[in-house]
Amino acid sequence: MQKKPITNKLLWIFAVGQFGWSLLSGIVTNWMVYYYTGSPDAQNPNTGIFASGITQHPILFKLTLFGLVLAVGRIFDAITDPLIAGWSDSANYKGGRRIPFMKAIAVPFALVTVGLFTLPQTGSIPLNDTILFCLLMVFYLFMTIYCTPYNALIAELGDTQEHRINVSTYISFTFIAGQSISFMLPNVAGMLQGAFGQAGSVRMAVAVMSAVACIAMLVPSLYIKERAYIDSKPSKTAAFSSLLKTFQNRQFRRFVYSDVIYFFALTLFQTGLAFYETKLMEIEDTWTFVLTATMTFISVCLYPVVNRLAPKLGKKKLIVTGFFAYALVFLITSLCGKGLYWGFIVAVCAAVPMAILGILPQACVADVAELSRLETGEDRSGMFFAARTFAFKMGQAIAMVVFTSMTVAATAASYRATAVVATVTCLIGACLFLLYNEKMILSRIEELKAGKKA
Repeated sequence: MQKKPITNKLLWIFAVGQFGWSLLSGIVTNWMVYYYTGSPDAQNPNTGIFASGITQHPILFKLTLFGLVLAVGRIFDAITDPLIAGWSDSANYKGGRRIPFMKAIAVPFALVTVGLFTLPQTGSIPLNDTILFCLLMVFYLFMTIYCTPYNALIAELGDTQEHRINVSTYISFTFIAGQSISFMLPNVAGMLQGAFGQAGSVRMAVAVMSAVACIAMLVPSLYIKERAYIDSKPSKTAAFSSLLKTFQNRQFRRFVYSDVIYFFALTLFQTGLAFYETKLMEIEDTWTFVLTATMTFISVCLYPVVNRLAPKLGKKKLIVTGFFAYALVFLITSLCGKGLYWGFIVAVCAAVPMAILGILPQACVADVAELSRLETGEDRSGMFFAARTFAFKMGQAIAMVVFTSMTVAATAASYRATAVVATVTCLIGACLFLLYNEKMILSRIEELKAGKKA
């Protein structure tokens, strides 16, 4: 049966879902460490507002409980990725292989995000530690159940090179939009403080943002009829056998090596961003959204440029450029002084690599998945994206342990040191990505497609 043509309108509807899960992820990634660790000061009285409820002192060498909980959460998340990917790849539901997962988990995913900032507030610190740990595991599980099938659709809706770059561009826009809105949390909490109090306003702000995210995640689930656009057949390969096959792909491994390093550096930087701005630059936390919005606006303005340059120059050259640009941003942060202008310098400089690395890596994975499908006749798109997330989440987990361990003293020097580590590792990632052979992959795809038409 002839499938409906995939249009850019459909790709935009699909991209709305990325805004939703990005917003929930941003709330947890950007603000949990800020509200659950550290100490308040006159300029930022909400720093560490929930810190008294959980264990703060190091429990193993210099590792804090919170750092270990976050790291274990990311490792658990990474392990569940191939399991969910295998389940999705082999699914044969009436609604398709991907959409049913997204539709079922959107509401629970939003609710557990609210719970992370609400439930670990009993009078017992050990009980709070346990509740926080359990909720974080559930949060990452629900994020995997939504994101793994969602990411698989990037390759399946990207049926041509043009569509793969376009859908990567659109979801990059909605991803950074979600991340940017998440930085408004202190602003929204400030508006609600009169009615709900200091701690209550933070929780209510999380609830409002989570509701918005939930609606966004349901948009593609309700409007895209997967079977009408994608002729997908269930994979018969078991989950971990499929994962092993995926990592046996040489070009995919070369991509993943650099991706792990990149996400280690980026997570280290993102986790520390609120601290860099409030402790090093001495900026009020309510300025965080303004700075992020500035960075996002400039980045979005560069999207059309990246979109047009990618087919001409190649994704590889642009991605390497993005790595070096991010390394420069991290270096500037490590050397920054006091003043709001430092925040704007970082925001403007970060816009360039954000535009490049927000769009093109997903397109690279989609290229590799497409080549594998053409060569083997088996569509394991879900596993390729899951394998990528499995790898980079390991990098994120290590970054969270490193950050919380390096900054246990909460000194300016410790925060600067994390930015230095991010700089060095990002440069290593750039060197590793030079091994990726994009030209061979694209030429082979065209060759196989031409052979099928003949």
